[in-house]
Amino acid sequence: MTQKMLSEAEGYDLLRKYEIPVPEYQIVKNGEDAATAAEKMGCPVVMKIISPQIVHKSDAGGVMVGIGSKKAALGAFTKIIDNAKAYNAEAQIEGIMVEQQAEPGLELIIGGRTDPAFGKVITFGMGGTMVELMKDITLRILPVSDEEIRQMIHEINAYPLIAGYRGSKPRDEEALVKIIANVCRFFEENERVIEFDINPLRLYESGACAVDARVIVADHVHKAERKEHPPVPLEFFTPRSIAVIGASQDSSKMGYAVMHNLLHFPGQLYPVNNKRPEIQGLKAYPTISAIPAPVDMAVITVPAVNVPSVVEECGAKGVSMVVIITAGFKEMGPEGKALEDRVVQIARGHGIRIIGPNCLGLIVPPRGIDTTYVHQSPKPGNIAFLSQSGAIINTVVDWSLAQNIGFSNVISVGNQCDLDFIDYLRYVEKDPKTKAIIMYIEQISDGKKFMEVVSEVAQSKPVIAIKSGSSRRGSAAASSHTGSLSGSYEVYMEAFRKSGVIAVHTLTGAFLAARMLAHPKRYPRGKRAVVITNAGGFAVLSSDYAERYGIELIDLPKDVVEELNEFLPEFWNKGNPIDLLGDATEKRFEKTFDVLTRHGDLWDMAFIVDFPNLVLTSEQLARQILKFSEKTQNRVIVTMLGGDSLNIGREMLKEHDIPSFDELDFTYRVMGRVLWQKFRVKAPGLL
Repeated sequence: MTQKMLSEAEGYDLLRKYEIPVPEYQIVKNGEDAATAAEKMGCPVVMKIISPQIVHKSDAGGVMVGIGSKKAALGAFTKIIDNAKAYNAEAQIEGIMVEQQAEPGLELIIGGRTDPAFGKVITFGMGGTMVELMKDITLRILPVSDEEIRQMIHEINAYPLIAGYRGSKPRDEEALVKIIANVCRFFEENERVIEFDINPLRLYESGACAVDARVIVADHVHKAERKEHPPVPLEFFTPRSIAVIGASQDSSKMGYAVMHNLLHFPGQLYPVNNKRPEIQGLKAYPTISAIPAPVDMAVITVPAVNVPSVVEECGAKGVSMVVIITAGFKEMGPEGKALEDRVVQIARGHGIRIIGPNCLGLIVPPRGIDTTYVHQSPKPGNIAFLSQSGAIINTVVDWSLAQNIGFSNVISVGNQCDLDFIDYLRYVEKDPKTKAIIMYIEQISDGKKFMEVVSEVAQSKPVIAIKSGSSRRGSAAASSHTGSLSGSYEVYMEAFRKSGVIAVHTLTGAFLAARMLAHPKRYPRGKRAVVITNAGGFAVLSSDYAERYGIELIDLPKDVVEELNEFLPEFWNKGNPIDLLGDATEKRFEKTFDVLTRHGDLWDMAFIVDFPNLVLTSEQLARQILKFSEKTQNRVIVTMLGGDSLNIGREMLKEHDIPSFDELDFTYRVMGRVLWQKFRVKAPGLL
């Protein structure tokens, strides 16, 4: 794909068609014409070099402002030409633009770029020469509504400068909304435009003006990869019989590990090996066709070159699903890609669905299915884990055993030659064992379809995602400010937010978020919170963490304080966090919870913080928390700070799907991340 940057004049003309205000201009080829143009427009004017090879004009000395006379315009022409030649002797100089000098105003940037996965993205923020330094921008994936445009404007840290700051008059926000909407329409309707900057857009008390425009077009439009997703029957993932093709007795081979992990499978298990009559205590068959009974799923571990013929045999046998553990396909280059395409073609001819290739496999702990070579199979649970990395699955499964975390499904997606994230999301959405979904994502090919599907899934089950690739190391220099500010990672974060996905940065954070959201009430209705604790120090820390992570601690109304005064000690703090003091009994907590239940319209979530003490056992507090949670429609979030002495209470809460955290900062940080998704708070914190 060949790209070129339109001249600023061409960019102005294009923007003008969409009612985006731009200055009057004229292109000149010599100093005399520059002087005449300046006089005609009325000084002062701005003069700019026009050259496809000079992207950043100011850096090249190719921009001069405040030219106040014909004589100055004549001298400026010569100076700009000399500067440009000194900057790049090979640059093709097409002329100089003389344009009206716009009045000073608040300098903003509106930009756009085409993301390979999600399509056209619009950015907005503080502009001018320090745009990369300030990095005060926000972005959206098109299309956007006027309401979303207003949200963008309000999101930037510098919004007070638009609204009116310390006595300055407000800028024309309505004009800004209209201009951004027109820019979005321009970007959507011009497919060949792949990237652009309007920087700066000067915003005034009335109106605005686009002072500089950089528009990059391509000779043809790249379309995101689209593929059909015929529905996969749920039973394909829960086979009654499995054949391991390439099963081995040699413990150093993958076929041994896969076979070993399937020995506890409660259905029919058939090892396929043409050299041995028995594998790991089970009768072996030379081919899958030799098995005298139906086979629902085949796990393939033979060398890549043999996979096409094996899939052909599976088709003849009537196998519904194949799991291709084998590597050596498109990840190896063009020859591997051709081999993979051949496998897909054979499978489609027989109606076979494929997991992989180049994957770890599939684990369904509640069904006793483990087609992988993990060291030890994970425990059953309610979390589905979908990963583009087999190594991360290995690590997570091993870690989960020590943490007593169970899974409903663990799926290594591999090359996704057939089934991909979209199919797996649809599967776990229907799976009754799955209460929360965690995804490790490196790359998505069809971003629009992903957003469509994950948006639907997230309405019924929480989806948490870790996206690798946030660093910019090794990336090529961007050709626009927008390109340098709105990288692929930022677009993924916006896609997640728009689709209802909780974005996290660590595996620990992913599982903490899953614990928080694998609950019938899931999201709080809003950001308002109360904190109830029997520890003064943790009350203070709760205030700090709540503010840091965008959680609003309400002020207790006078009537609520008076109700609490009736049974709390005279010297309680009479505020929120509600400190019930270190000698708080079960009854004191119960009465406090009753008051808060009656005033549930004042708050959206209650944080309960406990610590080990001799007055109140964790079992007693857990009993009251369960009653409280049943009586209120609001979210109840528990932190039990301490060691094993609190385990009875923790287990009681766990049995009723109420997560209890053992680190106070994490409690608020996780909820901050949830609120970022739901309400776009400004301080979500890293997870």
